[in-house]
This record gives sequence, structure tokens and C-alpha cells, in this order.
Amino acid sequence: MQAEKEEWQLQTHDNLVLKAWYLPARVATDKTILLFNGYKSVRERYGAFGWLFHALGYNVLMPDYRAGARSQGTFIGFGWLDLKDNKGWIEKIIEKNAQSQIALFGISMGASATMMLSGETLPENVKCLIEDCGYDSVWNELSYKAKHDFHLPQFPLIHLLSFWSKLFAGYSWKEASALSQLAKNNRPFLFIHGDQDTFVPLEMVYRNYEATQGPKEIYIAKGARHIRSYEMDKEKYKEVVKVFLNKYF
Repeated sequence: MQAEKEEWQLQTHDNLVLKAWYLPARVATDKTILLFNGYKSVRERYGAFGWLFHALGYNVLMPDYRAGARSQGTFIGFGWLDLKDNKGWIEKIIEKNAQSQIALFGISMGASATMMLSGETLPENVKCLIEDCGYDSVWNELSYKAKHDFHLPQFPLIHLLSFWSKLFAGYSWKEASALSQLAKNNRPFLFIHGDQDTFVPLEMVYRNYEATQGPKEIYIAKGARHIRSYEMDKEKYKEVVKVFLNKYF
């Protein structure tokens, strides 16, 4: 599938230059999907989701977050350091077209970034949000990984690493919470998760779902591992996303 991509860039509040791909729809539209990638922000890896939304008739903007792929930065923010950056990308879309309607979509770490962004004051142009396999907080996710992968307890490892994160990156892992942000969200939200996800445990999607205050829907992909819900059943995934967007976007 071929289309003419544009390279966008964003100057951040702390003087980093972030890069993004912008993929305009085949037929002109005011509707844009702002797509937040997973860890390391490799566009090619997550490109299938961009093409999914492009095929549905939307413009698509796919940023590389700070310290990811082609963007500058030292510390990966796990969605939390990216709050101002992601608001900047929203403003960039509106600068291009003041009539823009925007839907936010995120995968894995980008899904958590989407949930964290949901609690911020956002322009009315932002109509709805979708997350696929995001964690409920950085603290809970990294505690889970330490226990699940390495059989290590929270104390002292997670406490110490969170302290160093606060000292050097400017945020603690407990404050980087999708749950606290979702509690402030009133926009429609679709939650997606694979029931065989062992990277971000299934229980987290239910906590996220309960936390949000707006209209909400949930799709659990049977047999799907982490970031594999779309692969598992592309037609079902596409239909779920399409119906949600048609309702709120």
C-alpha cells in the first residue's frame, strides 16, 4: 500500500525536536487519528495500525516520542513525560486545519500515553480515544514485570528505580498513572486487550475501564497476546474500531 507521507516535526517546551509521519487521507477529510506507538516508537513495526485507519478514510499522524526512533531526548517517559509533547501534536493538527476532529489511538506504551493524556485539558477538537493493551500505571507494570520475569519483589528494586527516575527524569513511577488520569476523563473511550497478554496482564484493562468517567466500550480479543489483537482477527478488530469511531467521531 502506497501513499504520500509527510514528515512533521515538533519543538518541545524543553527544546527537543520530535519527528512524525503524517499520512493524509485519500479523500480530503477533517478527521485525523493521532496514533501513539509502543516502546521504542518504531514506525515500521506499528505501521499496520496507521494503514488500518488510513484504509478507514482518516488522516493519520504517527509521532516518534522523545528518546524514541527519530526524535531527540534522553529519557523514555512511559507516557508520562510525553503529556506536553502529545498536547503539542494535537495543537499541530489544529494549526494545519482549525476544523480538525481528532481521535487518539495508542498501542502498549502509547496506549498508556493515550490514557494519561485523557485526564488533561484538551481542545474540543478531540472527540474520542482508543487504547490497545496499555498498562494502568508505570509502577504496577514494572512491578509486575520484575515479579513475572525475574521473580523479584517490589522492595527494594522498584522503589529504588522509581526514586532514580524522579531524580534524573523528573517523574516517579507511581505518579505516572493512567488510572488517576482516566478518573478525570469524560470523553468516549474504547479499551482493547488480548486475553493471553502476559506482558501487560489482562486485569489492567478492567481497572482502566472502570476508572474512566465517560462513555466506554471494551473488546477482549480471544487468544491474543500482547500487541496481537489486530493480527488475531483483523476483520473483527477493524469492525469494532470502525463502529466505535462512527458513533463518536
